[in-house]
Amino acid sequence: MKNKVSQRSRSAGAARVWVLTGVAVVAVVLGAWWWKGRDGAAGVDGPPGAASAASAAGKSGSGGGRFGRSGPQPVSVGTVQRRDINVAIDAIGSIASANTAVVRAKVSGELRAIYFSEGQPVKAGQLLALIDPRPYEIARDQAQAALARDQAQLENARADLARYKDLVAQEAAPRQQLDTQQALVRQLEATLLSDKAALDNARLQLSYTRVTAPIAGQAGLKQADLGNTVTPGDANGLLSIAQTQPAAVVFAVPDARLARIRQQLADKQPLAVQAWDREHKQLLAEGRVASTDNAIDASTGTIKVKALFANKDGGLFPNQFVNVRLQLDRMKDVLVVPTAAVQRGAPGTFVYAIADGQVALRRVTVLAADGDSTAVQGELKPGEQVVTDGADRLRDGGKAEVIKTPAGAASGAGGRERGRNRPHAASATASAASQ
Repeated sequence: MKNKVSQRSRSAGAARVWVLTGVAVVAVVLGAWWWKGRDGAAGVDGPPGAASAASAAGKSGSGGGRFGRSGPQPVSVGTVQRRDINVAIDAIGSIASANTAVVRAKVSGELRAIYFSEGQPVKAGQLLALIDPRPYEIARDQAQAALARDQAQLENARADLARYKDLVAQEAAPRQQLDTQQALVRQLEATLLSDKAALDNARLQLSYTRVTAPIAGQAGLKQADLGNTVTPGDANGLLSIAQTQPAAVVFAVPDARLARIRQQLADKQPLAVQAWDREHKQLLAEGRVASTDNAIDASTGTIKVKALFANKDGGLFPNQFVNVRLQLDRMKDVLVVPTAAVQRGAPGTFVYAIADGQVALRRVTVLAADGDSTAVQGELKPGEQVVTDGADRLRDGGKAEVIKTPAGAASGAGGRERGRNRPHAASATASAASQ
């Protein structure tokens, strides 16, 4: 009897558990339904900002535009022109002096005086330093004394020779004595020549005590101080002189350009060269090509070209780094676009032309580049607008919106002026592509 009562109690407890579980599940479902209905009401009755944000998010999520943007792509443009353009090559090089001389002492001795200022121009033949001349003056005087002694002996021997000739003619002296005297005269004449040479050498050594400039140029720093003993074997010498007027620069150009360069040199046509600073911002000097090397560098496929600059203001220094621009030719009446408009990709070389907000891809061939301007050949007309900024988000047949660029931007006249005044990194790439 007790067992039956216990089983009924357990059955009733299990039923209550299931009932409570069901009630909890129903409560959760109703709560979720109520919360969802509240969110929907907030989307309708909430503040205007929330509704607009949700609308914008819905548009961006539904592919309203690339990178979450809808509408035409804003771009900057430049104008296609028909005009002349320079054909140039950009290279790098360093300034070298036309001549460099290391001034060394030619005789040994104590440095008694210095007559030049470090870093200042000197003229050819200008006195630079003085080495103690006294030992060389003594040597000169000794050579003069030896010459005078041998001169007197020669005059006496010649007088004896004249007397012997008379005696032999009168048969008062043997012929052998006359021959001996004639040989003595010739011997003294040779000694006299040697004495003159010794005197000349002594005078030359004395002149070397006055150190003069072998060339005109700019003096370097002194390598010896007053009171030092200098010798011809000194490695650094007394100073160095660099001839910077004219200054030279050696740079390498592709061997494909060699024929054109040599032809213009043979025809006496000047090839203009410009030297720019490291940042391509300041024109340092303008010069002309002087010569080319006699062999092509097989490892690089280039040939060295030497240009000379007048450097009248002395602004160029030896070993100074410069960017070099060599003007080879000038193309007449060609289509010119901003360099920034030229694109390269799967279609090849192309530009994006824009008219009335419509974008069109136009394939072009690069002819030459000059700074911010590039000469091209293709289906373009003067006056058309081409995209210079924002082209990475465009496609053929797409939409675009032209935005105004600030004054002096790369497109238009401002960009063309900068292209004429300084080199641009893109010009080297375009020139290489045109080769």
